[in-house]
Amino acid sequence: MIDLHYWPTPNGWKISIMLEECGLPYTLKPVNIGRGEQFAPEFLAISPNNRMPAIVDHAPTGGGKPLAVFESGAILLYLAEKSGRFLPTDLPGRYSVMQWLMWQVGGLGPMAGQNGHFLLYAPQQLPYAIERYASEVGRLYGVLDMHLERTGTYVAGQEYTIADMAIFPWIRTHKAQQIALAKFPHVERWYNALFQRPATKRGLDLGKEWHAPKMDEEARKTLFGQTAQSIRAEAAIHAKGTS
Repeated sequence: MIDLHYWPTPNGWKISIMLEECGLPYTLKPVNIGRGEQFAPEFLAISPNNRMPAIVDHAPTGGGKPLAVFESGAILLYLAEKSGRFLPTDLPGRYSVMQWLMWQVGGLGPMAGQNGHFLLYAPQQLPYAIERYASEVGRLYGVLDMHLERTGTYVAGQEYTIADMAIFPWIRTHKAQQIALAKFPHVERWYNALFQRPATKRGLDLGKEWHAPKMDEEARKTLFGQTAQSIRAEAAIHAKGTS
């Protein structure tokens, strides 16, 4: 059994979709990131970067003690190897997937996250930041669109893989990113096809009732006010509360 430490965000959706696709049994462990539950000592023992998602596999391949994995890209790779699915075994196919997985975790996710922050959450509208990140997100959509035109199917080739699962949740946010998907027809075709997969729908539905209608001040402070000192303070508060 796998414990899924999760909240419904693009990075969380990557893993809920993958678990639904694999059919691996899992237990849902909510981590309310707007209320600071990511600073609880028991969660930091699993995810020292105080970010979800994270998993704990109580029956890792080959046996042994329960295995904790944090960082969404690493979790996708782990689950692909455990299940033997969605990651090619041939060298070219495997590295096609790896390249696009790294493209997402190092590019599309962080840039879209910053774009969304300055568009939706920044206390002041900063035109330079808005233009900077909007331009980069648009460039990344263009890169993906040209690539999907070449493959004609999925991101890493002719088969659906963890590269698709990693990228899809961030394209899911295109309206909030103020991206007109119709300007990227190959991304739109791919996105619509993935959205019809039953496992994708189940993964997106997981915990959807937890979405707050509007971010309150406590959540804003928790999510956007973190420093090295505040993280230590939050962890100390949670540790005291559980002692």
